[in-house]
Amino acid sequence: MIRRFLCDKRGNYALMTVITMIPLMGGVALAIDYTELIRERQETLNALDAAGLATAQQIVAGASDADAVTYAKQFFEANLRHVLPSNTTLTVTLPKDNTGSGTLVMQATMKYQPYFLPVAAALLGGKASDTTINFAAKSEVKLKDTLEVALVLDNSGSMAELGHGSSKVRFDLLKSAAKQLVDQLAGQAQLMKQVAQPVQFSLVPFAASVNVGPANATAAWMDTTGLSPLDQENLDWSTLTSTNSPNQYAVKSGSNYYAKGSSWDTTQLDHVLTRFSIYKWMKRIASCTKNGSGVCTSNIVYAPIATWGGCVESRPYPYNIQDTPASTSTPATLFVPMFAPDETDNVDSYSHPANNNWHADITTNTSNTTRQKYMPKYFNAGVGNKVTPAYGMNAGPNASCSTTAITPLTDVSTTTGANTVKTAIDAMVDVGATNVPEGMAWGWRTLSSTAPFTEGRPETNKGNDKVLIVLTDGANTYYTPDSVSAQTYSGTNYWSGGNDLAGNKAIYSALGYLAYGTQTKPLNSPYTYGRPFLGTSNAISKTDYSNANYTKAMSEHFATLCNNAKAAGVIVMTIALDLDSTNTAEAAQMTALKTCSSDSRFRMDPTDPSKPAKLFWNSTGASLSDDFKEIGSELSNLRIVG
Repeated sequence: MIRRFLCDKRGNYALMTVITMIPLMGGVALAIDYTELIRERQETLNALDAAGLATAQQIVAGASDADAVTYAKQFFEANLRHVLPSNTTLTVTLPKDNTGSGTLVMQATMKYQPYFLPVAAALLGGKASDTTINFAAKSEVKLKDTLEVALVLDNSGSMAELGHGSSKVRFDLLKSAAKQLVDQLAGQAQLMKQVAQPVQFSLVPFAASVNVGPANATAAWMDTTGLSPLDQENLDWSTLTSTNSPNQYAVKSGSNYYAKGSSWDTTQLDHVLTRFSIYKWMKRIASCTKNGSGVCTSNIVYAPIATWGGCVESRPYPYNIQDTPASTSTPATLFVPMFAPDETDNVDSYSHPANNNWHADITTNTSNTTRQKYMPKYFNAGVGNKVTPAYGMNAGPNASCSTTAITPLTDVSTTTGANTVKTAIDAMVDVGATNVPEGMAWGWRTLSSTAPFTEGRPETNKGNDKVLIVLTDGANTYYTPDSVSAQTYSGTNYWSGGNDLAGNKAIYSALGYLAYGTQTKPLNSPYTYGRPFLGTSNAISKTDYSNANYTKAMSEHFATLCNNAKAAGVIVMTIALDLDSTNTAEAAQMTALKTCSSDSRFRMDPTDPSKPAKLFWNSTGASLSDDFKEIGSELSNLRIVG
């Protein structure tokens, strides 16, 4: 019984039982040794617990690893009182070295030398030949066990299809499962009154692009002064001259163009012309008084053609797959607003119009590339002299900007916070292509402690886990102009898609056009091909302008992005929804998603118990709800000391 008692690390002991056992097992000698052993053992346990709490506070305050270990040892030994430090050994496992999330583990061993040998040694749990009796104890202290989760969810048009094995569409199934996950973690968070913001969720809907929110138009991380090498892509400001527009023209200085002429107001005059300038100054006739021929003659009211919808272009490689903070000292790190150029008015020999022809060219130039980049057309409000409607999301200059805005990290331990995230999930819309790397990159940025979104805790906080949950129902897509029709055609052969008379090589999206365009501030030398191909291996042809090759290039970027995020300490969970393993592109996406995922800290691979399970779920519409429950359990385990 005494042997079992000495091995008990819980610190619970029945004193009355001990008191009655000692006289029976005989002797004052044993009583003395037993009492002294208990005193030293308890003193060691008390010192261990106190050192654990004190060291945890030092770690949270930012102590280095070496300083934390030194502090733990000094605090432990200072509180031993009657136990000789030389008779103890302390082992400290810091949170980053432990398999749990933010758990400080302190282990101590103590050796006791009985006064009366050999009887005491034998009766106190050792052998008669022992000169010392050893015991060990462990203390675990959970630090700020907080959790930050980014839901990176596919909002592409295919999400409107029925889920496999279900009578509901994928998008409805996803919304329900995602809200269920928020509720599950929010319920746990509401019990944690001692920790501020214990669980936070962000939401990143993605399709062909990601919407950062139009309220961020003036944010420091946005390119508001035309510094980015992407700013002038497909926009030829040199065509806005004093000859064709004497009161509103552009003059080049350095690599930028500046507003000149009396028609600019003081907020724009002599300032750099950017994409934001076009959004602000594009005007249409909103209302007027018409004559008998239906022509506006008086009381003409002008209004914007469109306002920026909030979507941004993908940064050029390598910043597209990094969390590098935006900086004016490195212009390529700045974020550029999407602006889908008005494409040529001309049709090809099959009567195919361009995919995104939304404004009159107002030029007779025969070059379709020139017509596309001709800037005066954006500042001619009276073209046609007719009342015209404004363009909204996923139309006109906002083409391929189809998603709702990012919801930054939000504390779900409050009812208001949880409802904010769930309302945002309900508001998602399913339309557009699939750019998983762009969605995942922005998910990482919402978790980051640095701009664009700064709600994330510092990456050095050892008691906090950052988790990316990435779900998609298809392979990455970036389309050639003749493979997708973005407009309703009146001509024949409309099923062949739109024309590419301007040589864009792709539908406009967050990746811009595939073609080099009018790049005036090169990203590297030479920059002779589009962003999807930058930084890719020799396995990716730079002259193969096909959907399949675009997918391969995007998938290479995705693989590198996954490695970058995991190397930064982010836990990655991936979900393939209704992907078909017999489809080459989808099978490759499934493999990429599984490879991207992190290893579980708590579950082993059922097919190979020697390896941890991958945080990858091959879901169907029928299994999605249960899979999200399993994800919830995984996240819960990150926050509970086992």
